[in-house]
Amino acid sequence: MRRRYPAAFIRGGTSKALVFHVRDLPADRAEWDEIFMKAMGTPDRYGRQLNGMGGGVSSLSKVCVVGPPSVPGADVDYTFAQVQVQDAMVDYSGNCGNMSSAIGPFAVDEGLVDAPLSGEVCVRIHNTNTRKIIASRFEVREGRSVETGNLAIPGVDGTGAPVRLDFLSPGGASTGKLLPSATASQEFEIRGVGRVTASLVDAANACVFVAASDLGLAGGESPEELGSNARVMSALADLRLQASVAMGIAPDIAAAAAIRMIPLIAIVSAPQHTTTLSGEAIEAGTADLVVRMLSNGQPHRALPLTGSLCTAVAMQIEGSVPARLARAGRDPSALRIAMPSGVLTVAADVGRTPEGWHVAHGSFYRTTRRLFDGHVYA
Repeated sequence: MRRRYPAAFIRGGTSKALVFHVRDLPADRAEWDEIFMKAMGTPDRYGRQLNGMGGGVSSLSKVCVVGPPSVPGADVDYTFAQVQVQDAMVDYSGNCGNMSSAIGPFAVDEGLVDAPLSGEVCVRIHNTNTRKIIASRFEVREGRSVETGNLAIPGVDGTGAPVRLDFLSPGGASTGKLLPSATASQEFEIRGVGRVTASLVDAANACVFVAASDLGLAGGESPEELGSNARVMSALADLRLQASVAMGIAPDIAAAAAIRMIPLIAIVSAPQHTTTLSGEAIEAGTADLVVRMLSNGQPHRALPLTGSLCTAVAMQIEGSVPARLARAGRDPSALRIAMPSGVLTVAADVGRTPEGWHVAHGSFYRTTRRLFDGHVYA
């Protein structure tokens, strides 16, 4: 028997997702996975998700659920679900920063929060995956969020209205600690590569940072080049599993293999001349660090926003791999990260206290657009 559920299909930053009201889903959350997988067209052995709403890559196979707040100081709750493409699996272990940009406007447009008829509004979003608050600021006109504007973001053609996201106290979102292994860098013995130095940092989402040179890479490789390099992909998969255990995300390697979303893997290199996917040049002087990132086993064409925030934080932690390779004299209020789709600018307020490193907040701008709303069949 087919079931249908009210939903909206929304682009947030460089991702797209089905967005549900929690009230429209079963109270028993054990039933959610089947609904989300059928809606997205998962599992799909062809990797295209033609039988659902998914787009065959992790950034296009996402679900968001929005409802009343469950903690003081929040306006709404937001739960993120990463639906795998080929495997029958839904991962709730992390957040999607890009789709976070769609939650505030959705809450206003759906009447979940009080908003002025015109002017700027701030929606405080409680992400249930990470138990963190995100402050979303954007313009409202005639009682609805504004989508049209002049902000262009790398990886999305055209322009839109800016949505400012402030991730408040993002450290320890996945593990409870900014530095889960209590050190800025450590060594791992990686299959097919040997010993590499990696930094394990958890801000917005847990990430593992490794120098491109340690993997025999230049650092400016395209997602396609990385994805077709069996030696490197195998090495990164091994590093991710070991790092997951070292960060306390999983108790052992077998359990780590079942957690697909985190930690993210970032391959970093010093500023250098690179080329975007559209063929445009990124000169070395226009970036503070070059990053290539993987999640769910796939190289990204544009960086996950949570991974970008974690990178900006790691760039300021003395002794980390990103800090060692990043441009000297960089501005923490405008850290420039070169990626396959262009250059992303992130602000991160990081400081050292007697108790250790602390992140007050991380900020960036995104755009969002509602593509359709109606019912999805699952």
